Amino acid sequence: MPLIFLIILAVIVVIIIFLYNSLIRSRNQVDEAWSDIEVQLKRRYDLIPNLVETVKGYAKQESSVLQNVTEARTKAMNAGSSTNLGDKLKDENQLSGTLKSLFAVAEAYPDLKSNQNFMQMQSDLTDTEDKIQASRRFYNSTVRDYNTKLQVFPTNIFASMLHFVVKPFFGIDENGPEAQPVNVKF
Repeated sequence: MPLIFLIILAVIVVIIIFLYNSLIRSRNQVDEAWSDIEVQLKRRYDLIPNLVETVKGYAKQESSVLQNVTEARTKAMNAGSSTNLGDKLKDENQLSGTLKSLFAVAEAYPDLKSNQNFMQMQSDLTDTEDKIQASRRFYNSTVRDYNTKLQVFPTNIFASMLHFVVKPFFGIDENGPEAQPVNVKF
């Protein structure tokens, strides 16, 4: 009888260890995916000032667009660790929306569109935005898997006991600037 009890206890311990390790692996994958996004966001933050300065020289009357881009960049950069992840995602969506308006302004200036520096920076920023989108998709898939583990039985029991929390998705704010079409005026 004591042998059966020890075997059952050993099986339970192995299951708990497996579930715990599985949760840790999933949480680390989510953290890694977010880190990949942060690398691309940093690259975008670094490209934006040069792009804004280039556009300034051609589009003096578009100062409000340039100011909005600069403010959105600053807000997104400052949201790093001072706010929760949901606020960070909202700020990033706002920055993406203001960048669209900056590119729309550039369309109105043929000289600017032919400027080699501007074209290279626009290409770099477009490439970075594409990488952010790819990283966003990967992040969201890892968050989906992680959140699913937190919600299914029996993992949900251990997850709640060990204080694992659901992670937010990096989505588009339906009311935010990224979800709205860009207005191009000539």
